[in-house]
Amino acid sequence: MSTKTTLTLVLGSLTAGLLAAGSVSAMPSTLNWTAYGTGTSGHAQIMAISQLLQEEHGTQSRVIPGENDTMRMTPLKTGRVDLCACGIASYYGSEGVMMFAGPDWGPQPIRVISTSMASFGLGMAVAGDVAMSSIADLEGKRLAYLRGDDALNKAAEAYLAFAGLTWDDVERVDFPGYNAAFDGIISGRADAAITTTVTPAAQRLAASPRGLQWPELPTEDEAGWAQMLEVAPYFQPHDVTSGAGINADQPLASASYPYPIMVGNADLAPETVTGLITTLVESFDDYKDNAPGASGYALENQNMTWVVPFHDAVVEYYRESGVWTDDMDAHQNALVARQQLLMDTWDTYQANAPEEETAFIDGWMEARRTALEDAGLNPVF
Repeated sequence: MSTKTTLTLVLGSLTAGLLAAGSVSAMPSTLNWTAYGTGTSGHAQIMAISQLLQEEHGTQSRVIPGENDTMRMTPLKTGRVDLCACGIASYYGSEGVMMFAGPDWGPQPIRVISTSMASFGLGMAVAGDVAMSSIADLEGKRLAYLRGDDALNKAAEAYLAFAGLTWDDVERVDFPGYNAAFDGIISGRADAAITTTVTPAAQRLAASPRGLQWPELPTEDEAGWAQMLEVAPYFQPHDVTSGAGINADQPLASASYPYPIMVGNADLAPETVTGLITTLVESFDDYKDNAPGASGYALENQNMTWVVPFHDAVVEYYRESGVWTDDMDAHQNALVARQQLLMDTWDTYQANAPEEETAFIDGWMEARRTALEDAGLNPVF
């Protein structure tokens, strides 16, 4: 039975269970956050939640906008903030990869509080004049590669994997950035690029003479999904109802992952976490319409068997509420053990690691892969 099905079954009787879970724990007088920049939906959502926390608990929130992943994650690492409304970088930080593989980082003790899964998706935007009946038809096409954007390039790799393809099966076209890639598609220098369905870039392509199409990822294609998740396990099937060229009445079978992902460190005070998750769940109706995408925090949208472990206080809250299952518990314990293995491997590696940064990163990624494979786990990276 899927996690979403399990949650659906318990929702009818959840209210009584939540009330039985006890009163909201005392919240601190101030919460410090990092989030995406002002004007983004992620920032707007945290401001809406912050207003609710002030109204219900008298908790003041200080929200620091960060322009990139490291700027959002650094204050959490140093203890300057309690929480980060992050993107998928929270997973990369937990794993100690990509921008977090360098000597100043390594695997972080990240814990999820809650996530938002909104109506948009992360899809493969393909020019409308390209013959395409399925994602497999990307073979031989010109696919944008964004220099310096590891996350989107990894997503493109995952989409290719759904059809059993790799970068070797397409014509890779390098671009200096995201907007340049879509300029390249519109001008005929490329055929496809990864993007969220609601971006202005996708809207521009849809309005261009080439047009826009989104290849589907059918939920019933179990082999395709297994191949995709082997490359990027943070994806999940998602019926997309908003975005360029997408009809809400005819959802696009695609993929996505949560945004934002509300995380803290493992040692974040449990009373703070209990108060926060209780407010997010029990006062959902009071904030769900107060910012674009805030409805994505609904309980039925929470993936209880995702790729980053929950905070212990969140697990306890869901357990007392009747939501948590034995399978979820086993998955949680496996994630915590994986993270501990990575942090222990990091500590051992640092003792004799090379000083030069490139050599340090290469050596760490090899040590990381060896440790995970020896434990029978998928290194992913």
